[in-house]
Amino acid sequence: MSEKTVAAISTAPGEGGIAVIRISGDTAIDVADKCFKSFSGKTLSTLKGYTALYGQVFFENTVIDDAVALVFLAPKSFTGENTVEISVHGGRLVALEALRVVLNCGAALAENGEFTKRAFLNGKLDLASAESIMEIISAKNETALKISRNAKNGRISKEIGKIIDKLLELAASFSVYSDYPDEEIENLNPETFKNTLSEIKATLKRLLDTYDTGKVIREGIDCSIVGKPNVGKSSLMNILCKTDRSIVTDVAGTTRDIVESTVLLDGITLILSDTAGIHKTEDIVEKAGVDRSIKRLKNSSLVIAVFDISRPFDNDDLSLIDELPVNAIIVLNKNDLTCAADLSVFKDKKTVMFSAKENSGIKELSKMITDTVKSGSISENDAVLISERQRNCANRAYLSICEAENAMNIGVTLDAVGVCIDDCLAALLELTGKRVTNEVTDEVFKRFCVGK
Repeated sequence: MSEKTVAAISTAPGEGGIAVIRISGDTAIDVADKCFKSFSGKTLSTLKGYTALYGQVFFENTVIDDAVALVFLAPKSFTGENTVEISVHGGRLVALEALRVVLNCGAALAENGEFTKRAFLNGKLDLASAESIMEIISAKNETALKISRNAKNGRISKEIGKIIDKLLELAASFSVYSDYPDEEIENLNPETFKNTLSEIKATLKRLLDTYDTGKVIREGIDCSIVGKPNVGKSSLMNILCKTDRSIVTDVAGTTRDIVESTVLLDGITLILSDTAGIHKTEDIVEKAGVDRSIKRLKNSSLVIAVFDISRPFDNDDLSLIDELPVNAIIVLNKNDLTCAADLSVFKDKKTVMFSAKENSGIKELSKMITDTVKSGSISENDAVLISERQRNCANRAYLSICEAENAMNIGVTLDAVGVCIDDCLAALLELTGKRVTNEVTDEVFKRFCVGK
């Protein structure tokens, strides 16, 4: 346990039903007893764990607010230390006053993520599980929330733990081999050893493949709506957002800059961009907007291209089609009018017949968007790497296994192969936090909010 007792407001700033001041450390209960007086006359130091008292937070002779103080005794608390959580009315000022009183009574202000860091240092959770807490807080959709919960409950750590167990067996076999090089060791039988390396390599590759997809699920997918002026881009944007996010008029070129909005579509977070109409123009302002639209088109993870099929396609339409990525979704707007365009140019593209005026085709478009994003997607029950740190550790482990495989194939001595196994093991132990430097843990927890 840390010698220092710390405190912070653990609820979000602003107005609400309650605000919670969390105090954690060896002297947490003593600190709380100095500024909390129960109406029953009992002190917090006389309570069993998971017990609460109703009373008042005070400083000298001034009552700050009515409050409930809840006591957790070590090691059965979130941090593994003695902890008191004082709940006052949920106003920003009253919460700050209550926190100042707690600090005046002997607690130090907690640093970013200090409560979770203490939970990690006291063995209440590993580093991979600790990282998932901020992902739970910031989850933007149900799938992201379930993935983060699974990580919090040890899904990543269990998957990595299985690999670590295999590596430890191999490391032990290498240790025996170094002492008895003439003995036949089962785990180091060439065929058995290669199979084990192959299994570990495949598992690590699968984990690495989850990172980019998981990042899209957690953070959202960049989706640009592109097309010529006045083809219905802004109308489509408003329909997807279910609000008038973009200005819609019959005048071509109304949108001259990128309009952004975030929407949730079937559990997927889309970061939509309504772009300026793409066409050849000599107008300096319009050209700046067109250049931004083309740049956004090239950098987006998903592109929805809108075309007006009530008119024949011109050179601007055909030029745009050439710029579209393979997975672009083509929205053929103004389906309520007679089709005058040659649709054969979209032979190998995903197309949806649509009418912004009649609001038809939106269900088909929504399904096509979700199918495109979820194709090859991960399951919410999978072990998913949720941070760049985890991905980096897993990648180092993967490269070490590849080196071990290559060394075996070219006939390098087992001692050299054993070094690769040790490197792989070290990277995975760092991922779970079983073997990690103070610098790494400080970097992880400084990204947390104060109070968590």
